Amino acid sequence: MEQPIKILIVEDNVIIADDMQSMLEEIGYEIVDNVIVYEQAVEVLKTQQVDLVLIDIILASDKTGIDLGKHIRENYDIPFIFVTSNSDRATVENAKTVKPNGYLVKPFEQQDLYTSIEIALSNFIYGKQGAAEANDGGPGDGAPLSNSVLKDSIFVKKQHLYYRIQFEDIQFIKADNVYLEVNTVDKKFLVRSPLKDYLEKLPQNKFYRAHKSYIVNVDHIDAINSKDIMVNNTLIPISKDFKDFIISSMNS
Repeated sequence: MEQPIKILIVEDNVIIADDMQSMLEEIGYEIVDNVIVYEQAVEVLKTQQVDLVLIDIILASDKTGIDLGKHIRENYDIPFIFVTSNSDRATVENAKTVKPNGYLVKPFEQQDLYTSIEIALSNFIYGKQGAAEANDGGPGDGAPLSNSVLKDSIFVKKQHLYYRIQFEDIQFIKADNVYLEVNTVDKKFLVRSPLKDYLEKLPQNKFYRAHKSYIVNVDHIDAINSKDIMVNNTLIPISKDFKDFIISSMNS
C-alpha cells in the first residue's frame, strides 16, 4: 500500500502548530506528531517513521530548531524545513550552517506550506538520485523526480503528492513507452524511467527482469508455464533465461 508522506511538526506555539496540522492533513499529508521542544522531537525521530520535519527555530527549550536540524543532519537521511518568524540576516546565516531543505517565514498560507514541502521533497529526491548516478558514473541530467529509494521502500509521485511504497507491496513493473507502470496489489503508479535503471533501485534478491518489458517481484508469482507467469491474475510473458532461473530456484 502507498503511504502519505509522514511529517513531524516541531513548533512551540500550539495555535500555529494546530493550524499547520489542519492545513497539512487537508492537503493529504500524515502528521506523525506535533511537539514543542527539542527533546520530544528527538524521541519521535528515534521511535517513529518520519519522512520530513517542519521546525520552528525558536523552541520552548534551551536547544533550538537549529540544534535539531544539526541532529537530523548527523543521524537521519530526511529533509527538514525551518518555519520561523525570524528572517533577519543573522538567523538566516545561522540556519544555513545545517543546510535546511527549505526556509518558510511566518505568517504563511496553505499554498506556501504545500509549495515549500513539495520543493523540499523534490530537491531531496533529485539530490539522492543525482548522487547515486554520479557514483555510478551515470547521467545526472534528466533524472526523474518521481521516484527515489529508501532502505525498504520507494517514493513515487501521484497527482500532487509523493507517496512511499514498500518494496514488498510491488508486484510487477511494466514498461510502456517512456513510462513505467508500477503495479501494487490494488493500485498502479506511472513513473518516468528506463526499466533497466529502475531495476537497479530495487532489492536484487526479489526483483528480476522477467522479460524485456517486465520486472517482477518473485514473491508474488502465483503460477508458471513455459511462456508465462501469473501475478495477481495477470499473465506476464517471460524470457527463456528467466524461466530457467525460476525452475532452477524451485528445484534447489
